[in-house]
Amino acid sequence: MISTEELYKIYQRHPSIQTDTRKIQAGDIFFALKGPNFNGNNFAAQALDKNAAYVIIDEPQPVNSEKVFLVDDVLGTMQQLAKYHRQALNIPFIAITGSNGKTTTKELIHAVLSSVYKTYTTKGNLNNHIGIPVTMLQVKKDAEVAVIEMGANHQNEIAGYCQYVLPTHGIITNAGKAHLEGFGGLEGVRKGKGELYDFLRTHNGTAVVMWDYEYLREMSAGIKHIVTYGTSNADITGIALKSEPFLQVEMKEGFSVKNISTQLVGDYNLPNVLAAIAIGKYFKVPEEKIRVAVGDYTPTNSRSQLIEKDSNKIILDAYNANPSSMRAAIENFSHLPDPNKILILGAMAELGNESLQEHQNIVELIKQYPWKNVALVGGDFLKINHPYLSFENNLQAKEWMQKQKIRDASLLIKGSRSMEMEKVIL
Repeated sequence: MISTEELYKIYQRHPSIQTDTRKIQAGDIFFALKGPNFNGNNFAAQALDKNAAYVIIDEPQPVNSEKVFLVDDVLGTMQQLAKYHRQALNIPFIAITGSNGKTTTKELIHAVLSSVYKTYTTKGNLNNHIGIPVTMLQVKKDAEVAVIEMGANHQNEIAGYCQYVLPTHGIITNAGKAHLEGFGGLEGVRKGKGELYDFLRTHNGTAVVMWDYEYLREMSAGIKHIVTYGTSNADITGIALKSEPFLQVEMKEGFSVKNISTQLVGDYNLPNVLAAIAIGKYFKVPEEKIRVAVGDYTPTNSRSQLIEKDSNKIILDAYNANPSSMRAAIENFSHLPDPNKILILGAMAELGNESLQEHQNIVELIKQYPWKNVALVGGDFLKINHPYLSFENNLQAKEWMQKQKIRDASLLIKGSRSMEMEKVIL
């Protein structure tokens, strides 16, 4: 059985890991992960054929090679290797979690910090028990700071990640109605996300806190080092000056540049921008570099993207959805001056026993505003009575869209990842 120390010496010679044999490059270390529908152990020989430097397995395979190491648990071994690597890096590790906005916040912070420092961060949304150690093992020796996104859908998950990420700084963007099924309600969400604060409190870390949210002020109590941001009474303060077509922020305290323009849609992105500015100031990034980095950041991957197509303005925010983010997106969209506003909303996932009621709440919110048209798609939207168009899936919604030949309108397209609402317009 190979020790973590011995494996780390190998990793130092071959600092590129892979968990998918289809992506293996010569010299990679292949970790044969397994799950309900796959078993990487079965691909050990294939990994060697593709010139993997070493292969880590936890089930014996009919391969005879000194490059293959059998361990008790491949995933646990990879996580321990990530921790060993983390302990060899004497740099700040910033952990970010939250119900909404964590990926946008992570991307903005990365943009700001990388204007001055060699910064490594989570790619895409590799923010789970596999993605986090993979991300950490991609941090090279030249790193000056790392930004790690942590997703979670049940309690004790964030606490587990902290054991090998060992964050020195942390941000909880918010703790709203997301993954209610796994967390067991809103209080469970706050307890689960709060595990990041618990680690920082115990290990003399620094929390960067959205001071507008009273529950975050309460959750962060007892942490010695706190940097605050918000719309008032904080180290860094700013307000949304306008949000059409893009968010423009007017800074109030802690930042001498008064106006910051962004390419983000919606005033619900204000906390994400302020968090990045607060981090930038804390790490002594020059204000002009912060302003340029925030302004140049362009969202991708269906997150608050503004798309102009066939004379229409489409807000594509289809990467994910929960009651908190859905409400914020609808309310922001309702304030747009365009009289031809169309909502196309996919159902929300992982809400457990509260799902039907939360979908009903969204319907009641929609009723408060005038719309040219509303289409509700799939999931629990199909189980409640409402006066709007109803489609079983994104394909039906797309067919309806194509028949309408919509022109000169504004559209909001949003839904949980499983609904793949971006396919409505693609």
